[in-house]
Amino acid sequence: MRIVLQRIKRCSVFYNGNLINKVGKGALILLGISKQDTLEDIANITKKILNLRIFMSNNKKVSIKEINGELMVVSQFTLHAKTDKGRRPSFELAANKKIAKTIYNAFVSELIRNKIITRTGYFGKEMEISLTNDGPFTLIIDTENEPK
Repeated sequence: MRIVLQRIKRCSVFYNGNLINKVGKGALILLGISKQDTLEDIANITKKILNLRIFMSNNKKVSIKEINGELMVVSQFTLHAKTDKGRRPSFELAANKKIAKTIYNAFVSELIRNKIITRTGYFGKEMEISLTNDGPFTLIIDTENEPK
């Protein structure tokens, strides 16, 4: 899984011009799922996300759990694009839609199970995302580079 995590003050997701979800202070997670990703990757990556000390509270670094932050999760298969040949990106590394949706739903469920307010966009749809960055502060997390 490849994740782009942005610390935010607020985020809204629109589909066909209609608001479908919004969150307050917390993080936007753009989630790309590759052919190599499995359900077994979810526990470690969610634990990492929920315990990253990327927020400030009372002059100390704290996690999203400690600020009662909210998460917006949006699927983005283009995070696995290959651009090394030609002018058209290749998405051959991305998981097929059925497998990716299963892993995406399990990832979201794990965040909710950990009592984090979690909202989503529509899986596999083109959407508009409006956000106010906090920082800006952006991390790229890839399960391929994380210890198992």
